Amino acid sequence: MSKITVPVIKEKKIKGEKLSVITAYDFSFARLAEQAGIDIVLVGDSLGMVIQGEKDTTSVTMENMLYHSLSVSKGLKNAHLVTDMPFMSYQISPEQALENAGILVKKGKAESVKLEGGTERFNSIKKIVSAGIPVMGHIGLTPQSVHKFGGFKVQGKSEKDKKYLIESAISIEEAGAYALVLESIPWETAKIISEKITIPTIGIGAGKFCDGQVLVIYDLLGMDNRFTPKFLKKYANLNDIVTNSIKEYISEVKNGVFPGIDNSFE
Repeated sequence: MSKITVPVIKEKKIKGEKLSVITAYDFSFARLAEQAGIDIVLVGDSLGMVIQGEKDTTSVTMENMLYHSLSVSKGLKNAHLVTDMPFMSYQISPEQALENAGILVKKGKAESVKLEGGTERFNSIKKIVSAGIPVMGHIGLTPQSVHKFGGFKVQGKSEKDKKYLIESAISIEEAGAYALVLESIPWETAKIISEKITIPTIGIGAGKFCDGQVLVIYDLLGMDNRFTPKFLKKYANLNDIVTNSIKEYISEVKNGVFPGIDNSFE
């Protein structure tokens, strides 16, 4: 497998090749994703929820993103590394957006950055791209706007919202983004967007007509049996596997079974 770069990612849409994207937060899972042959690893600000235990992503800081981005970068060789810009690291001005994007690339070893929002992000995306930093857009359910939406809800159901999403996708491409995440929108709208723009669309809860798909690694591995959204397919049940393994360890320690002779030094 050769290095996945921004030109390679854009070329895959032209060739009709689907992109596989996974969200990871540490060296160990990044190494496993690389070993499996993933195309893109996203260091998501979702770490606020799955790593830090918060209710949403709004408390995540630049320091958090830098730490996890750098950790993930050490586990990758060929996969492309894109890192989320956290809440309020790009909303104030295009200049602020460029400065923080540069920090994520310089100190966090990101190969591109992702930011949320539609047409209102045109100037910030253009500013970042003009400095040579690739940008991935993100529209639909944008988690940093969870309070505006009143929760994690499907977006784009009305004709007005559908029009906004389509206009935003076109605007984000015109600003210079190389790819676009579509989160929790009707598959019909995702299909229209994917056909209207020339950059790849990456879906999560947006149906099969996107140019690629992204899932959080903890979710697809079934780490939390309480989390069962409609868009998620669990490829393993680590919630039970890990819990049962720890229970077995506890039992063996308490009963003097572990460590045995094979686990002891002479």
